[in-house]
Amino acid sequence: MNPVLLGTLYLLLYFAIAASTALVCHYLFPIPKELFRKILHFILLGSFLVFIFAYPTWQSAALAAIIFEVLVYPVLAFFERFKGYSELTTERKHGELKASLMLVFTMFAIVVAICWGIFGDKYLALASLYAWGIGDAFAALIGKQFGKHKIKAPKLDGKKSYEGTGSMFTVSFLTVTTILLCRGGLGVVPCLIIALVVALVAAVTELYSKNGNDTIICPLSAMAVLLPLVYLFGGL
Repeated sequence: MNPVLLGTLYLLLYFAIAASTALVCHYLFPIPKELFRKILHFILLGSFLVFIFAYPTWQSAALAAIIFEVLVYPVLAFFERFKGYSELTTERKHGELKASLMLVFTMFAIVVAICWGIFGDKYLALASLYAWGIGDAFAALIGKQFGKHKIKAPKLDGKKSYEGTGSMFTVSFLTVTTILLCRGGLGVVPCLIIALVVALVAAVTELYSKNGNDTIICPLSAMAVLLPLVYLFGGL
């Protein structure tokens, strides 16, 4: 089978299995709303692995992400007409899911084009995206559940907490460190230093992001710091 078609088959199977399993569990079990939102968030993040490792070239992976969002958007717009759709998908406002998908898949294409396309490195694409994605999920879960100490600073609305931002930083640091160590080409100390800086930038960027624009700003900020640091330490 053509490698691009095979990659697309893997992608469709992934979403069919992951999304249907999540929706069935949500229907059958009393999963808290915020937790289910993050389950959907992790399903989206997991699909990035398919784009990175199932497609043969960066061009095919980036193009697949764009085509996928173009095809999925009208499908979601159609289902929005049905009663119970927003409750099932735990949308905070009408059209949130399809708007989020557009941002996420556009970011997928950008990160793939730069990290894999220009620098030829899939692992740096993973580190750039997951520095935001995984950390952001834990920031929301921990912040909403345990965030009793709100951060009061200029240009902040007082909703975000030290607990949530600390979780974002910690998880981002561990995630980037793990990916860089798996990637190889750098010693342990450089990996830790790079991960520390990237996690700090991602956490601060997420802290000041509003209206869901962290989906774009955080991965770009992480990538803007990650790539020069890897280069300076001789990893590119």
